[in-house]
Amino acid sequence: MYTASQLLDKINKYIADIQFTRTPKGLYEPVEYTLSLGGKRIRPVLMLMAYNLYREDVASIYEPAAAIEVYHNHTLLHDDLMDRSDMRRGKPTVHKVWNDNTAVLSGDAMLILAFRYMTACPAEHLKEVMDLFSLTMLEICEGQQLDMEFESRGDVTEDEYIEMIRLKTAVLLAGSLKIGAILAGATAEDAENLYKFGMQIGVAFQLQDDLLDVYGDPEVFGKKIGGDILCNKKTYMLIKALDRADAKQREELNRWLDAETCQPAEKIKAVTELYNQLDIRSVCENKMRGYYTLAMESLAAVGVAEERKKELKNLVKLLMYREM
Repeated sequence: MYTASQLLDKINKYIADIQFTRTPKGLYEPVEYTLSLGGKRIRPVLMLMAYNLYREDVASIYEPAAAIEVYHNHTLLHDDLMDRSDMRRGKPTVHKVWNDNTAVLSGDAMLILAFRYMTACPAEHLKEVMDLFSLTMLEICEGQQLDMEFESRGDVTEDEYIEMIRLKTAVLLAGSLKIGAILAGATAEDAENLYKFGMQIGVAFQLQDDLLDVYGDPEVFGKKIGGDILCNKKTYMLIKALDRADAKQREELNRWLDAETCQPAEKIKAVTELYNQLDIRSVCENKMRGYYTLAMESLAAVGVAEERKKELKNLVKLLMYREM
């Protein structure tokens, strides 16, 4: 068994060694740049960990694992363009270094490259893996569309929000784990339980991000606190605050949501105080823990020795309980 850290080192080296020899270079340089920005590589590591539950020859699936990471970075490249984000992982985004058209085209190339890398799967698993991979990509587009539609709505429900983050965030974690299990020859039942595990932990992770954006330590979280509040993002925190507020609290919250100009620090402080009054932090933590518990139950149902699941449990626990 490999540790998560060892698998991260392996997939990082594999991705760093990828050579784009086709031309024109103007198409592939932004791809190289995007992949060079690094990141946690959680999705390919989860795929390798799921495979490693059953088999030791993890090097045999580096290419499909890289496909997941290339695809994930394709979504980030296009997200940055759609959001007009200037920075990604401390570096200028592709559309800032080059231009919008380059970001679109190089992002499209990354999507195609991801498909090509995933087709390195053994023939006996190819259709099942590609069906899951393509469905996952379609669901992520559906989640992104819902997220965009929520921007102009003031009546987003908790259930709608959970479904959106399931599609936008959780399905790729779930798909990564299930593909790893399929490639390792796991039973259909085990592969499905790993899929459920990834789905449940993915929802928990996004709820955690909502929480950290308000209550996190910027040094640990890696970005400024209160960004979601400033842009009126429909997070679980905001949805539950609107749901739990009395008439006076809702009026004040809506006043901040409707404010066209304000001092950012003042808005963050005022909305956070409303969250405190409504105990939104505890509400979000309880929801997050509920999904974490469900995830652990799904992992427990996977039919391999508990010792072999230890590293996967440790990784998830580390990510779930990041220092606030």
